[in-house]
Amino acid sequence: MTLHRIPTEYNTSQHKTISTVGYRLTVADKPSADMTIDEALVRRLLAAQAPSDVASLPLIRVAEGWDSELWRLGADLAVRLPRRAVAAPLIEHEQRSLPLIAPAVEATGVRVPTPLVHGRPAAGFPWPWSLVPWFEGVRGIDVPRVERREWAGPLARALAALHVEAPADHPVNPVRGRALATRAAVFEERVHILTASGRLDSPAAAALTDVWLRGVAERPWAATPVWIHGDLHPGNLVAAGGRLRAIIDFGDVTAGDPAYDLAVAWLAFDHAGRSAFVEAAGDRYDRATWIRAHAWAAAIAVVLLAHSDDNPDYEKLGADSAREVIAAASPR
Repeated sequence: MTLHRIPTEYNTSQHKTISTVGYRLTVADKPSADMTIDEALVRRLLAAQAPSDVASLPLIRVAEGWDSELWRLGADLAVRLPRRAVAAPLIEHEQRSLPLIAPAVEATGVRVPTPLVHGRPAAGFPWPWSLVPWFEGVRGIDVPRVERREWAGPLARALAALHVEAPADHPVNPVRGRALATRAAVFEERVHILTASGRLDSPAAAALTDVWLRGVAERPWAATPVWIHGDLHPGNLVAAGGRLRAIIDFGDVTAGDPAYDLAVAWLAFDHAGRSAFVEAAGDRYDRATWIRAHAWAAAIAVVLLAHSDDNPDYEKLGADSAREVIAAASPR
């Protein structure tokens, strides 16, 4: 499992430059935690709010992302805690939304980490936290693209179950699921910085920009807002035995244009996998939605190229995704 979330904005006051095939990447430092989370603190929270039969299970920290930490509890559970104040709402959004989303998605055979305990501030910890199921498996980002092709059908069915009308009080995200035009200035600025610094060559920059502009020119989503994951990339997929097992990290869950989630077609798959994914989606999404999805994939690739968070896995994801975006024609 992973807790890496593509941040809405980045603190780029400190960075370093490294090399990869075809690109030089600026790597932003991960924000420091607002408070230290240790085993004693997690134990206190569990003792106060979790069932007594799980509170004493073996506990070990397994991941620390931009926003949250994950502590594995026994064999089948995990504790998810924000490490920064700005991340606290992400936990609240999961607690509110996943109980509504999970039944339909899990009916397709793909699991989601619905909180089992909605932890509240206590024991010196000022934010909400969750006890969630642990999904045994490997991160999708660690599986070669060619081997992810078998996930195309299951992921398309899971998204069809997710992308249904959301209630009016759904969590609001300032970036995810919104019209492409609202991010035009940011996209252009990032491409300019990458190109000016030599981290992205001119042909690649022009090709990514062309994909982006095609998406901006398409009609925006005008239907009722549907639930979207808001951070769907292979780092937030879990596989076991070659099969897609779970979609995790719903901290950016919101409602809006499903094209944002459909960008996973370029972020996760090669050409064959992407074709299978589009075919499995059937007629659920129209041509304009797929064109916007292609544009969102270009934007996310640019984000990863500009801000890889000292993480070579996401560095590579950005470069690979950019190549897929550039190589691929619109799928419809």
